Amino acid sequence: MSPTHVPPSMLEASRIKSLATEVGFDLCGITTAGFLDGEESHLREWLEAGCHGTLGYMERNIDKRLDVSTLVDGARSVIVCALHYPRVRYNATATDKIASFACIPDYHKTVKEKLHQMLVQLGVSGRAFVDSAPLLEKQLAINAGLGWRGRQSLLITPEFGPWVVLGELVVTEVVDMYDEPFGPSRCGQCRACVQACPAGGRALIQDSVLDVRHCVSYLTQQGSGNSENLHGWKWGCDECLNACPYGK
Repeated sequence: MSPTHVPPSMLEASRIKSLATEVGFDLCGITTAGFLDGEESHLREWLEAGCHGTLGYMERNIDKRLDVSTLVDGARSVIVCALHYPRVRYNATATDKIASFACIPDYHKTVKEKLHQMLVQLGVSGRAFVDSAPLLEKQLAINAGLGWRGRQSLLITPEFGPWVVLGELVVTEVVDMYDEPFGPSRCGQCRACVQACPAGGRALIQDSVLDVRHCVSYLTQQGSGNSENLHGWKWGCDECLNACPYGK
Protein backbone atom coordinates (compact mmCIF):
# COMPACT_ATOMS: atom_id res chain seq x y z
CA MET A 1 0.00 0.00 0.00
CA SER A 2 1.13 3.56 -0.60
CA PRO A 3 2.30 5.53 2.43
CA THR A 4 -0.06 8.19 3.75
CA HIS A 5 2.56 10.85 3.21
CA VAL A 6 4.78 11.01 0.15
CA PRO A 7 7.98 13.09 0.49
CA PRO A 8 8.23 15.91 -2.09
CA SER A 9 11.11 14.15 -3.87
CA MET A 10 9.13 10.95 -4.31
CA LEU A 11 6.80 10.31 -7.22
CA GLU A 12 3.35 8.84 -6.74
CA ALA A 13 2.66 5.74 -8.80
CA SER A 14 -1.01 6.65 -9.09
CA ARG A 15 -0.14 9.99 -10.67
CA ILE A 16 2.31 8.39 -13.10
CA LYS A 17 -0.24 5.85 -14.28
CA SER A 18 -3.00 8.41 -14.56
CA LEU A 19 -0.73 10.61 -16.65
CA ALA A 20 0.22 7.66 -18.87
CA THR A 21 -3.46 7.12 -19.61
CA GLU A 22 -3.99 10.82 -20.28
CA VAL A 23 -1.26 10.99 -22.93
CA GLY A 24 -2.62 7.90 -24.65
CA PHE A 25 -0.76 4.83 -23.38
CA ASP A 26 -2.71 1.62 -22.90
CA LEU A 27 -0.51 0.09 -20.19
CA CYS A 28 1.94 1.43 -17.64
CA GLY A 29 4.08 -0.30 -15.04
CA ILE A 30 6.91 0.85 -12.79
CA THR A 31 10.02 -0.95 -11.62
CA THR A 32 13.28 -0.06 -9.94
CA ALA A 33 16.38 0.87 -11.91
CA GLY A 34 19.32 -1.40 -11.38
CA PHE A 35 21.17 -4.48 -12.47
CA LEU A 36 18.97 -7.16 -14.05
CA ASP A 37 19.97 -10.20 -12.05
CA GLY A 38 19.85 -13.45 -13.97
CA GLU A 39 19.83 -11.89 -17.44
CA GLU A 40 23.57 -11.67 -18.04
CA SER A 41 24.18 -15.41 -18.51
CA HIS A 42 21.17 -15.73 -20.87
CA LEU A 43 22.31 -12.77 -22.95
CA ARG A 44 25.90 -13.95 -23.22
CA GLU A 45 24.88 -17.51 -24.13
CA TRP A 46 22.54 -16.18 -26.84
CA LEU A 47 25.32 -14.04 -28.29
CA GLU A 48 27.92 -16.79 -28.11
CA ALA A 49 25.56 -19.09 -30.04
CA GLY A 50 25.38 -16.47 -32.81
CA CYS A 51 21.58 -16.18 -32.49
CA HIS A 52 21.80 -12.42 -33.10
CA GLY A 53 22.93 -12.96 -36.69
CA THR A 54 24.45 -9.81 -38.17
CA LEU A 55 23.07 -7.55 -35.44
CA GLY A 56 26.51 -6.62 -34.22
CA TYR A 57 25.22 -3.83 -32.00
CA MET A 58 23.83 -6.49 -29.66
CA GLU A 59 27.42 -7.38 -28.73
CA ARG A 60 28.20 -3.84 -27.61
CA ASN A 61 27.36 -2.10 -24.33
CA ILE A 62 26.34 -5.28 -22.53
CA ASP A 63 26.84 -3.54 -19.18
CA LYS A 64 24.32 -0.89 -20.19
CA ARG A 65 21.81 -3.46 -21.38
CA LEU A 66 21.91 -5.09 -17.97
CA ASP A 67 21.82 -1.94 -15.86
CA VAL A 68 19.81 1.13 -16.91
CA SER A 69 21.51 3.21 -14.22
CA THR A 70 24.51 3.32 -16.57
CA LEU A 71 22.34 5.17 -19.10
CA VAL A 72 21.05 7.86 -16.73
CA ASP A 73 23.15 9.16 -13.85
CA GLY A 74 21.35 8.66 -10.57
CA ALA A 75 18.57 6.56 -12.13
CA ARG A 76 16.20 5.18 -9.52
CA SER A 77 13.06 4.13 -11.38
CA VAL A 78 11.92 2.89 -14.79
CA ILE A 79 8.43 3.70 -16.05
CA VAL A 80 7.48 1.23 -18.78
CA CYS A 81 4.60 2.19 -21.07
CA ALA A 82 2.92 0.14 -23.78
CA LEU A 83 0.84 1.20 -26.76
CA HIS A 84 -1.48 -1.30 -28.42
CA TYR A 85 -1.60 -1.40 -32.21
CA PRO A 86 -4.09 -3.21 -34.46
CA ARG A 87 -3.12 -6.17 -36.57
CA VAL A 88 -3.50 -6.20 -40.32
CA ARG A 89 -5.10 -9.34 -41.72
CA TYR A 90 -4.05 -10.97 -44.98
CA ASN A 91 -5.40 -13.93 -46.85
CA ALA A 92 -3.30 -17.06 -46.99
CA THR A 93 -2.14 -16.48 -50.57
CA ALA A 94 -1.04 -12.84 -50.17
CA THR A 95 2.46 -12.14 -51.51
CA ASP A 96 2.98 -8.56 -50.39
CA LYS A 97 2.47 -8.76 -46.63
CA ILE A 98 3.84 -6.10 -44.29
CA ALA A 99 4.02 -6.56 -40.51
CA SER A 100 1.29 -4.72 -38.66
CA PHE A 101 3.69 -2.56 -36.66
CA ALA A 102 5.00 -1.13 -39.94
CA CYS A 103 1.49 -0.20 -41.10
CA ILE A 104 0.95 2.42 -38.39
CA PRO A 105 2.59 5.85 -38.08
CA ASP A 106 6.20 5.48 -36.93
CA TYR A 107 5.75 4.27 -33.36
CA HIS A 108 9.22 5.50 -32.40
CA LYS A 109 8.03 9.09 -32.85
CA THR A 110 4.56 8.49 -31.43
CA VAL A 111 5.74 6.76 -28.28
CA LYS A 112 8.64 9.13 -27.65
CA GLU A 113 6.36 12.17 -27.95
CA LYS A 114 4.05 10.69 -25.33
CA LEU A 115 6.97 9.86 -23.05
CA HIS A 116 8.31 13.41 -23.33
CA GLN A 117 4.87 14.75 -22.43
CA MET A 118 4.94 12.64 -19.29
CA LEU A 119 8.48 13.70 -18.42
CA VAL A 120 7.60 17.39 -18.70
CA GLN A 121 4.39 17.08 -16.69
CA LEU A 122 6.07 15.00 -13.99
CA GLY A 123 8.77 17.66 -13.73
CA VAL A 124 11.56 15.18 -13.10
CA SER A 125 15.00 14.42 -14.46
CA GLY A 126 15.34 11.47 -16.80
CA ARG A 127 15.42 10.19 -20.36
CA ALA A 128 12.94 8.62 -22.74
CA PHE A 129 13.83 5.52 -24.74
CA VAL A 130 12.09 3.83 -27.67
CA ASP A 131 14.39 1.30 -29.33
CA SER A 132 17.05 3.99 -29.06
CA ALA A 133 19.42 2.63 -26.43
CA PRO A 134 20.92 -0.65 -25.28
CA LEU A 135 18.39 -1.74 -22.69
CA LEU A 136 16.44 -4.96 -22.22
CA GLU A 137 12.98 -3.48 -22.54
CA LYS A 138 11.08 -6.77 -22.52
CA GLN A 139 12.62 -7.77 -19.22
CA LEU A 140 11.94 -4.32 -17.79
CA ALA A 141 8.31 -4.68 -18.90
CA ILE A 142 8.12 -8.06 -17.15
CA ASN A 143 9.64 -6.56 -13.99
CA ALA A 144 7.07 -3.74 -14.20
CA GLY A 145 4.23 -6.29 -14.26
CA LEU A 146 3.03 -5.74 -17.83
CA GLY A 147 3.30 -9.32 -19.09
CA TRP A 148 5.51 -12.33 -19.65
CA ARG A 149 7.98 -13.51 -22.26
CA GLY A 150 6.11 -15.80 -24.64
CA ARG A 151 7.37 -18.98 -26.24
CA GLN A 152 8.12 -16.92 -29.36
CA SER A 153 10.31 -14.58 -27.23
CA LEU A 154 7.94 -11.60 -27.49
CA LEU A 155 6.34 -9.81 -24.56
CA ILE A 156 2.75 -11.02 -24.13
CA THR A 157 0.29 -8.90 -22.18
CA PRO A 158 -2.97 -10.27 -20.76
CA GLU A 159 -4.90 -7.38 -22.28
CA PHE A 160 -3.50 -7.20 -25.82
CA GLY A 161 -1.39 -10.30 -26.30
CA PRO A 162 1.81 -9.47 -28.22
CA TRP A 163 0.29 -6.52 -30.11
CA VAL A 164 2.11 -3.75 -28.22
CA VAL A 165 5.11 -1.48 -28.65
CA LEU A 166 7.09 -0.32 -25.65
CA GLY A 167 8.73 2.86 -24.42
CA GLU A 168 10.56 3.64 -21.20
CA LEU A 169 11.20 6.62 -18.97
CA VAL A 170 14.29 6.22 -16.81
CA VAL A 171 14.03 8.79 -14.03
CA THR A 172 16.16 9.83 -11.07
CA GLU A 173 13.30 9.88 -8.58
CA VAL A 174 12.03 7.11 -6.31
CA VAL A 175 8.38 6.08 -6.70
CA ASP A 176 6.18 5.44 -3.68
CA MET A 177 5.04 2.03 -4.93
CA TYR A 178 6.54 -0.30 -7.53
CA ASP A 179 4.70 -3.00 -9.43
CA GLU A 180 5.32 -6.65 -8.72
CA PRO A 181 7.12 -8.49 -11.53
CA PHE A 182 4.74 -10.53 -13.67
CA GLY A 183 4.36 -14.11 -12.54
CA PRO A 184 5.10 -17.30 -14.48
CA SER A 185 4.48 -17.63 -18.20
CA ARG A 186 0.86 -18.25 -19.14
CA CYS A 187 1.72 -20.04 -22.36
CA GLY A 188 1.20 -23.42 -20.73
CA GLN A 189 1.49 -26.24 -23.25
CA CYS A 190 0.45 -24.03 -26.18
CA ARG A 191 2.84 -24.16 -29.14
CA ALA A 192 0.70 -22.27 -31.64
CA CYS A 193 3.44 -19.73 -32.31
CA VAL A 194 6.04 -22.43 -33.04
CA GLN A 195 3.64 -24.28 -35.32
CA ALA A 196 2.79 -21.06 -37.20
CA CYS A 197 6.39 -19.87 -37.60
CA PRO A 198 7.55 -20.32 -41.22
CA ALA A 199 10.92 -21.52 -39.92
CA GLY A 200 9.45 -23.51 -37.03
CA GLY A 201 12.07 -24.95 -34.72
CA ARG A 202 14.93 -23.37 -36.65
CA ALA A 203 13.91 -19.89 -35.47
CA LEU A 204 12.28 -20.71 -32.13
CA ILE A 205 15.01 -23.03 -30.97
CA GLN A 206 13.67 -23.36 -27.42
CA ASP A 207 11.12 -21.66 -25.21
CA SER A 208 11.52 -17.87 -25.42
CA VAL A 209 14.77 -18.15 -27.39
CA LEU A 210 14.82 -16.79 -30.94
CA ASP A 211 17.53 -17.45 -33.50
CA VAL A 212 17.10 -14.42 -35.74
CA ARG A 213 19.09 -16.03 -38.55
CA HIS A 214 15.99 -18.04 -39.46
CA CYS A 215 13.34 -15.47 -38.51
CA VAL A 216 11.40 -14.14 -41.50
CA SER A 217 11.05 -10.72 -39.87
CA TYR A 218 14.83 -10.46 -39.56
CA LEU A 219 15.43 -11.79 -43.07
CA THR A 220 13.12 -9.22 -44.69
CA GLN A 221 14.58 -6.31 -42.76
CA GLN A 222 18.16 -7.37 -43.43
CA GLY A 223 17.46 -8.13 -47.08
CA SER A 224 18.95 -11.60 -46.75
CA GLY A 225 15.97 -13.78 -47.60
CA ASN A 226 14.49 -15.02 -50.86
CA SER A 227 10.92 -15.40 -52.07
CA GLU A 228 10.85 -19.09 -51.23
CA ASN A 229 11.60 -18.71 -47.53
CA LEU A 230 9.82 -15.41 -46.88
CA HIS A 231 6.30 -16.83 -47.39
CA GLY A 232 4.89 -13.66 -48.93
CA TRP A 233 6.29 -11.25 -46.34
CA LYS A 234 7.89 -8.08 -47.69
CA TRP A 235 8.74 -6.44 -44.36
CA GLY A 236 8.55 -8.11 -40.97
CA CYS A 237 6.36 -11.09 -40.14
CA ASP A 238 3.25 -11.48 -37.99
CA GLU A 239 2.81 -15.25 -38.11
CA CYS A 240 3.72 -16.00 -34.49
CA LEU A 241 1.72 -12.99 -33.28
CA ASN A 242 -1.35 -13.99 -35.27
CA ALA A 243 -1.21 -17.48 -33.83
CA CYS A 244 -1.04 -16.37 -30.18
CA PRO A 245 -4.38 -17.03 -28.42
CA TYR A 246 -3.85 -13.98 -26.22
CA GLY A 247 -3.85 -11.75 -29.29
CA LYS A 248 -7.20 -12.89 -30.63
